[in-house]
Amino acid sequence: MKQKITIKTIAKELGVSTSTVSKALKDSHEISKETKERIQAYANHYNYKPNHLALQLRNQKTKVIGVILPKIVHHFFSTVIKGIEDGANKKGYNLMVCFSNESYKKEVENLKVLSNGSVDGIIVSVASETLKNKDFSHFSGLISEEIPLVLFDRVINDILCDKVVVDDVGAGYKATQHLLENGRKKIALITTPDHVNVGLLRRQGYEKALIESYIKADNDIIVKIDEKQSITQQIEKVFDHDIDAVFAVNEIYAAKSMRIAKKRGLKIPEDIAIIGFTDGLISEYSSPSITTIAQHGFTMGKQAVELLIERIENETEEFKPKKIVISSDLKVRESTKTL
Repeated sequence: MKQKITIKTIAKELGVSTSTVSKALKDSHEISKETKERIQAYANHYNYKPNHLALQLRNQKTKVIGVILPKIVHHFFSTVIKGIEDGANKKGYNLMVCFSNESYKKEVENLKVLSNGSVDGIIVSVASETLKNKDFSHFSGLISEEIPLVLFDRVINDILCDKVVVDDVGAGYKATQHLLENGRKKIALITTPDHVNVGLLRRQGYEKALIESYIKADNDIIVKIDEKQSITQQIEKVFDHDIDAVFAVNEIYAAKSMRIAKKRGLKIPEDIAIIGFTDGLISEYSSPSITTIAQHGFTMGKQAVELLIERIENETEEFKPKKIVISSDLKVRESTKTL
């Protein structure tokens, strides 16, 4: 008895993408004759049958939108959800929210559940582990099956879908420039590993501002946080150097930096200035309050759901992926001031 196979099985065995298999089985002119015949022959040999139940479910509108977030407790993502919900409800849609907890496996499982016909489209901020592994086949599968998809914040450039992002380079530049204008010269950067693209882009903005001020970036005061280890211990290392400011790429890192500074007897902002990212309650109610970059998560959420609903309700239109870039604002508080 021949094994039951799927589009993913065929793609893996023949060394092609799931999108190529899907198009070949639909006899698309985009696929070469040789490749098409090879795929169709393999599918016929193993008696491949499309999952008509799943197709039928997908073709019926549920008026539900799936959302996958990397973290449960995070001010930025909570504001994005509010924006998505606001935009969805105005159009008569409800939400089904899942969390990957930064896990590739969990993200794949969530996508599998949502794409079986439970929702009309999906909005995702990609898990850190997925970005690290560089295995995006589960997203390619969605595209090949023509399931509407919008990526936001953490996106994958190679996936052809709509995207909504913050101008992270510009945000990193604004934060660093503010510190430089306040007379700070030795600015530490507390960031994410390079595979988390938002952190990498914010570092680019940081380095751009330093170069314009003729300051060379010092790797000794740049920490890429591994969240599987003690965040506090990793941040403490930069305080062993002669620094007068900290730019942290999220408000948790900024709050921890402030706590370490106080523990070492440093006055904020007199001895050291601190800037965070994401204008949440931690930044607002810390003592002193933390200067931060506001990402406008609510706006990002509304833009993402508007793009998705446009795709869901205009399936016959020619697909041309859109990318919306949202600017950020600097909110100056007590943790920075001019020397």
